[in-house]
Amino acid sequence: MDGQQSERRTLRHHGGWLARHSALGVTTIRRAELTENETSLTAANDQAVRRALESAGVEFIDENGGGPGVRLRKRQQKKG
Repeated sequence: MDGQQSERRTLRHHGGWLARHSALGVTTIRRAELTENETSLTAANDQAVRRALESAGVEFIDENGGGPGVRLRKRQQKKG
């Protein structure tokens, strides 16, 4: 399972949000969530989902020997 699929599974009940922020249809998002391994998304749609998740604070982690994954980006504290 890739990092994006893990994160999409986490956001499953927010398919409408992901559809709006990736400019994809809810049906496209739901269809991608149904698969266990490889998604049915085109490369362009996969990138749209990734950009939407990254804009929401999700970091995609490279394999680095332990497998790919995702985590929430640490919030930067405001100076002042």
